[in-house]
Amino acid sequence: MNEPIINFEADALTPSKGLFQERWDILKRNRRAYVSFWFLIVLFVLALLGKVFTQNIILFDPKIVRLSEKFLPPLTPFASTITPKEDAPLVGIYLLGTDELGRDVFARMVEGSFVSLTIGFVAVGIALTVGIFFGGLAGYYGRVKLAFITVDTLIMRFVDIMLCFPSFFLILTVVALLPPSIYNIMIVIGLTSWMGIARFVRAEFLSLRDQDFVLAARSQAIPEWRIIFIHMVPNAIAPVLVSATIGVATAILTESALSFLGFGVQPPDATWGNIMADGRTFLFDAPWLMFIPGFTILFVVLAFNLCGEGLREAFNPKLRSTP
Repeated sequence: MNEPIINFEADALTPSKGLFQERWDILKRNRRAYVSFWFLIVLFVLALLGKVFTQNIILFDPKIVRLSEKFLPPLTPFASTITPKEDAPLVGIYLLGTDELGRDVFARMVEGSFVSLTIGFVAVGIALTVGIFFGGLAGYYGRVKLAFITVDTLIMRFVDIMLCFPSFFLILTVVALLPPSIYNIMIVIGLTSWMGIARFVRAEFLSLRDQDFVLAARSQAIPEWRIIFIHMVPNAIAPVLVSATIGVATAILTESALSFLGFGVQPPDATWGNIMADGRTFLFDAPWLMFIPGFTILFVVLAFNLCGEGLREAFNPKLRSTP
């Protein structure tokens, strides 16, 4: 007996979603992560504009000293008869007040946003590079023996030793021995925060090493470096990028703590950490010098963490919540 054939209209079929669109839809369903994502996008744009408007096309000069205008609270209009008109703030109002030297806190915060975010991203970039390198070696060549020990054992025991040291005190010790510099801060934070990424990459490589597409690539005599970087790394990078998003927040916190203690980026360069450090002496006279950078760090770190959790849910099917 012949089964009836049902014809469907092509227009009635629901088009399949691409992988990116599917993950984007999952991220949009997580409202906190979605709002955090756009908050970070706006922050990046403001940081880039701040770099241009404080160093290239100077509209906000964070280095102008106005001793007659010190310790002014936020939203104070410019009304000085001593300070030259060309040293007045752009909109005629000190949006976030002034500090102990009469410098515009808003201009310093705008300048500090670019420096702090740059340190966070460059430090995480260094950590990603080192972590992917060691994690890839441990995962792909883990069974290879060097004398009496395997590559995997050698690398992972080194990772365990690095994890035994308290990271912040290790960073503090190294920074104290090196000349204070923004580049040293980025390098030190990056070289002391790659261990978790290495573990992520190793675990992903161990699961991918015996997959069919890797075995097929080996059977065609494709060079091993192409198998690792062309075939395996793209498939292992998703959870690593989620970890890196949260790592940016950790790097910003670490830099702020170092600057607060006086071991971070040195004046005249402004970061959120050293702005807060400058204001700790005047906590009761000018509390905004502590609260403004402090709450900025709080909101930015929270946004990175929420965005990272949203990406973790989007990239991991087991964590996806039903709409």
